[in-house]
Amino acid sequence: PLDCPFQAMEKEVSAALGKGEPGEILSSAFKLKVTREDICTLQHPCWLNDEVINFYMNLLVERSKKEGYPALHVFNTFFYPKLCSGGYKAVRRWTRGVDLFKQDLILVPIHLRVHWTLLVIDVRKKTIRYFDSLGQKGDNVCKTLLQYLQEESREKRNLELSVSEWTLRSVSPQEIPQQTNGSDCGVFVCKFADSISRDKPITFTQEHMPYFRRKMVWEIIHQQLL
Repeated sequence: PLDCPFQAMEKEVSAALGKGEPGEILSSAFKLKVTREDICTLQHPCWLNDEVINFYMNLLVERSKKEGYPALHVFNTFFYPKLCSGGYKAVRRWTRGVDLFKQDLILVPIHLRVHWTLLVIDVRKKTIRYFDSLGQKGDNVCKTLLQYLQEESREKRNLELSVSEWTLRSVSPQEIPQQTNGSDCGVFVCKFADSISRDKPITFTQEHMPYFRRKMVWEIIHQQLL
């Protein structure tokens, strides 16, 4: 009898996470390459690396081009450190050919040395929200991004952003699922982004993480979201 689709998927996932050349490229798209070594960060209890997170975020952007999804722009994981170290000038050219103010949602994955979090700019509602699966506050991150939007607006639209219309806040641990270990923050960030980019409520919990990790392996290899 033929394998059911689930078994076939499990086989592929196990093969990708199995033995092999660490540098072997298992997926390439969006000018990004994901190697076996990168994919293996999706094994529990590893921390997801930049390559995996950036690739997954690009899959969300691809999906958002379909009918019925909010218009989405995602900055890669190197954007925020660059903005912090070099100010607006350092990232001015990152939006060549993109009008941020015509997007519905802008996502910024943030790497705080040993922890991943997510910043979400909702252009429609004029909100900047910070999502942290360890419940820490990111008010300064929100302020930094609001300042970035002000400069981007001046530079690209010759318009002053009216800051008073914008709401900034760190989402409280009561409102979003929290991780119960020290390793799943990257998966939380990807799945926060997945729900938010569909305008859907965030309903998953820590229990879903092992399944999400395996599912993400398949999605990255096949370059399509399930």
